[in-house]
Formats: sequence, structure tokens, C-alpha cells
Amino acid sequence: MVNRARPTQNKRERERAKQERQKEKAARRAEAKVRRATATPRQPGEDPDIAGIVPGPQPNPWGEDLAPDDEEEEVGTSR
Repeated sequence: MVNRARPTQNKRERERAKQERQKEKAARRAEAKVRRATATPRQPGEDPDIAGIVPGPQPNPWGEDLAPDDEEEEVGTSR
């Protein structure tokens, strides 16, 4: 005798898994909707990549570790 899978049990299991995925998806959508609603609104025409950048000289990203005189020596200028 051949063991056959029980289609109704398999189907119920698949349907339960499908419903669980749908619940998780709905929760993610609701969370994203709340996140978008609370996000700071952008100015129209403002590029988010450069928002908040002030024109002109920028501070040294490495801090004050290198003084301007030390930079020339570190570059490898040998005399």
C-alpha cells in the first residue's frame, strides 16, 4: 500500500502559512505608513543628499589631527 499525503491537511497548513504571511505583510505596511507620516517633510525642490550643507570651506573631517604644516610632510615631500 502506498502512503499518500492527506491533501486537506496539507492545504490547511498552506492556507495557515499564507494567512500568517498576509498578517506580517499588513503589519509591515502599517509600520511603514506610520514611519512615512512621522518623517520630516522635505522642502520642495530640495535635494536630500545635500540638505543642510553650508557653502564655503568645510571643517577638516579628521579633526585637528593634522596641522597644515604637517600635511606637506606626510604627503611624502622629501627634499
